Amino acid sequence: MEVIGIIDYGSGNLHSVTKAFETVANEIKKEIQILRINDAIDITQCDRIVLPGVGTFNDCKIGIEEVQNLRFELEKKIIKEACPYLGICVGMQLLADKGFEIKETDGFGWIPGNVKKIPFQKNIKIPHMGWNTINFNKEHELLKNIKRDHNEMIAYFVHSYQFELESEDNLLGYCNYGSRITALVEKDNIIGCQFHPEKSQKVGLKFINNFVNWKP
Repeated sequence: MEVIGIIDYGSGNLHSVTKAFETVANEIKKEIQILRINDAIDITQCDRIVLPGVGTFNDCKIGIEEVQNLRFELEKKIIKEACPYLGICVGMQLLADKGFEIKETDGFGWIPGNVKKIPFQKNIKIPHMGWNTINFNKEHELLKNIKRDHNEMIAYFVHSYQFELESEDNLLGYCNYGSRITALVEKDNIIGCQFHPEKSQKVGLKFINNFVNWKP
């Protein structure tokens, strides 16, 4: 049986994310256990790791640091053992070197770049909230069977800060909201999405299905 760990550190849309993974697990012919992780030792049992995030960059980072050894075990599992990782919303932003929400805060530093506020523009409301079109600039297994015409998909967003990547090599998808917004990042066994797959209906479930079957 494969174990998918969803990290519970006091922040994040845990119920909806768990429910979405349970729905996918029930639909595919694969024995899967969905494990909520609130203790660092639980990470050692996992075959895949999901880090949701709702709230500020700083608060989410503090929440992770406050769970004893969680950061250490997470880095060991993802970086050293190459366990597939999915970061959702702030869970994606924490992949960056630094975040600048409320105050400057160190991220995980797994994908080079910084998280900064979406620039103010006339007729653009912040936060970026609602459905938006994602454009893809490369192929990836996690996009299997979800591309629409013109190499794009529609997903649900809620955020005021964006991941400004250092290298285009790590950009998998983007949307336009006054300016270009990073929507999907990737590096080896690591995937991050700014949108919420658990709120993106059928296309979100297809994305989760692809993650569950992904073999980086």
